[in-house]
Order: sequence, then structure tokens, then C-alpha cells
Amino acid sequence: MPTVVVDTGSGNLRSVEKAAETAAGLAGAGATVIRSSDPDTIRKASRLILPGQGAFGDGARAMQGGIGPAVLEFIRSGKPFFGICIGLQLLFDRSDEAPGVHGLGYFRGDVRKLKADGGIKIPHMGWNSLKLETRSPSLLTASKVAQKYFYFVHSFHAVPSEPGVLLATVEYGSNQITAAVGRDNVFATQFHPEKSQRMGLTLLAEFFRQ
Repeated sequence: MPTVVVDTGSGNLRSVEKAAETAAGLAGAGATVIRSSDPDTIRKASRLILPGQGAFGDGARAMQGGIGPAVLEFIRSGKPFFGICIGLQLLFDRSDEAPGVHGLGYFRGDVRKLKADGGIKIPHMGWNSLKLETRSPSLLTASKVAQKYFYFVHSFHAVPSEPGVLLATVEYGSNQITAAVGRDNVFATQFHPEKSQRMGLTLLAEFFRQ
């Protein structure tokens, strides 16, 4: 079965698909990468990538119907999952950006607005370097991403309320931003690997080696 990029109807889906195809080649995986919003195709994927840009509420609404349950069923199957930006935030319960709208709730915690203090600008936009937590998984450590720069564009970030989920952070003003979360087969980044040039492709290639 192919690697599936979940088609949420918005965002830079084509660039995610192209980056995944390139990364699969770098990994020697020979994987086919397709986009789909079909729940059955999502369930049967060999790997799943959930990208997202824009607002949490729009992403959550895209998960309504059959897509959200199919994503959760895939995650619980134990197969490799990679969430990107809003695709990370949707793994949590709710967001300050969209009161009353629920995420997938796979991880406990909320998505909070960044603090605009000390003259910093919101959104947090541009390149920033990762600080890895002590429990960071092999996907991060094998790709040697510590202190490497990745591309961010966001005004909100997830704040996990359960231990062991936070994998990497970045600093921006007084904000300690959640840059990556994960557990077992689930991995997700607030930054955009598809916009992060060589290091982004290196990280995605490691995903295809899992």
C-alpha cells in the first residue's frame, strides 16, 4: 500500500507530497506517495502524513465525517504516522484559536496562543533551531537534527498535559515552543519539513526508514 498524504482540502499539499516522494527516494524506500481524502484509503496506507496550514477550526472541520476516525484508526494500528503544523495541533484536545471546536484528542493537552512579549512578532515565522528532549526518539536522533534549523510559521502551539509526549522545543522570546511531539508510532512537528530544505528532507527520509 502507498504512503498517503491526507487531503484536507487546504494547505501546501502538493509540496508535502513532492517532499515525501524525494525523501522516500533518499531513504531507498521505493514508496509510492499519493494524496487522498478517502477514509478507506487512509486506513489501508502503509504510512500516513497529516499536513495542515491555516486555522485549527478549519482543520478540525476537515476531520469531521469519515476522515478523523480513519486517521485515529490508522494511528492505533501501529503504522508510522507523521503530522505537520496543524496536523500536529489536531492530535490534541482543543485550541485557543477555535473555542468549542474539538481536535482528535489522541494526546491530552491544549493548543495555546504564543505570547507577544519583548517586542517579538506573532506569528513566529522563519528559521529556528531545535532543542531535543532527553527522550527524543530515533527518528530525531538518527537524522541528527539537534541544533539544526527548521522553518516555522504559526501563532499557536500545543502544550501537552501528559508526560513523555514532548520531544523537541524551540525558543522565541519568552515562549518555549513545542516543536515536535510523539509516542510509539506517532510523530509530529510544528515546523514544516517540506519547507526546511535539506534538513527537512533528511528528517522525512528517516520517517521512511521506520
